[in-house]
Amino acid sequence: MSKVNYVSNAYNELKEVLVCSPKYYKFNAINEITKGWMDKGEIEKNDQMVKEWNTLIKAYEENGVKVHQMNPLKELEVQTFSRDFGAMIKEGAIIGKFRHPARQGETKVYEQKLKELGIPIVARCNAGCFEGGDFWMIDEHTLAFGLVDRTDKAGVDNLREQLEKFGYTVVGVPAHPDNLHLDMIFNIVADKICLAATDELPYQFIEMLNRRGFKIIHVPSELVFKHGCNVQALGNGKVLGIENNTMVNEAMEAEGLEVIKLPLSQILKAGGGPHCMTYPVKRV
Repeated sequence: MSKVNYVSNAYNELKEVLVCSPKYYKFNAINEITKGWMDKGEIEKNDQMVKEWNTLIKAYEENGVKVHQMNPLKELEVQTFSRDFGAMIKEGAIIGKFRHPARQGETKVYEQKLKELGIPIVARCNAGCFEGGDFWMIDEHTLAFGLVDRTDKAGVDNLREQLEKFGYTVVGVPAHPDNLHLDMIFNIVADKICLAATDELPYQFIEMLNRRGFKIIHVPSELVFKHGCNVQALGNGKVLGIENNTMVNEAMEAEGLEVIKLPLSQILKAGGGPHCMTYPVKRV
């Protein structure tokens, strides 16, 4: 029996994803974006959020991506951000450890779903914290973990010990906690092409990308909270972007990428975009 290869990089053709409807999403003041909207008196508007989320699902299905949906639970108020319970590598799933109590109940139900899908768990954060929005495969052997707000050094050190046996090098990428996750300030959109809020990232990380030959599309800091970096690579030169982020979309198109522009606005107030809402199950 041949060995299954789940996800070996961030840009191959996306074949399967795991997602969860925002049907029961509730605003939580656990990120700066949502805090700001709550201060203005904004409420969830779940019907609008579900309508927007459905455009994400439609885009996946129209591009040949198999969509596995979670059963949304009322008590799990932030469950729609599927990315964050863990990560996926070639060998199988990494289970994270949520920092905030509002999200800790998600781990059990997502892990049960992985079991149903027959996906092995190959590493588990047993110390500190780690959330999937902080995880990037820079290449097939290098894993970057954001040290931003939800992932800490203890979590990264714990996972480094478990992942080294597979031949991975693990690097930490510190950034200001207001940025929430690494995927808010960095995103690989195609082979050797990335979006980066360069003013928010450490010099050493930018230099590592330069040494590896990445074309870096600069995203201004003022676009971070508008989810300027929070897109989803589909592979084959296609990216799921956000309709209103004209400058970022045009910059990606200038690199020859096809940007599928999703009409998201209400769901972004929850603090996450297409990347946050997607747990990649398989890329080939």
